[in-house]
Amino acid sequence: MGDPDPKRQLDALEAKIAAAKAARETRKSHQEEHYSQANVAWRMVTEMVAGLGIGFGIGYGLDTLLGTMPWLMVLFTVLGLVAGIRVMLRTAAEIQAKQTSGDAGEGQSSGTPGDDEKRDRGDGD
Repeated sequence: MGDPDPKRQLDALEAKIAAAKAARETRKSHQEEHYSQANVAWRMVTEMVAGLGIGFGIGYGLDTLLGTMPWLMVLFTVLGLVAGIRVMLRTAAEIQAKQTSGDAGEGQSSGTPGDDEKRDRGDGD
């Protein structure tokens, strides 16, 4: 009767669905980016507190065993602080590398999949 071509209707519907999905994904990626940044911040805080706690625990334990009460606790707490800061800096460098590689081009890598781990350990060229 007066029905338009069903193929054109189907194509128009698919275009509307694709446009709606694209608009939804852009909002979702912004939210995911926000949560990702919060996760990175909590990761850094956790690494710092863990370094301090482990250093304090080792120092306190050695002080208790050796009877040198404040000295080893202070020393290992400072070493734990330094270790926590180093891990935080490494995490920040990792995040910065991901952001700069994302700006330069999605999915482009400098070589083999293990290059990032080698760089983090200092085993690179």
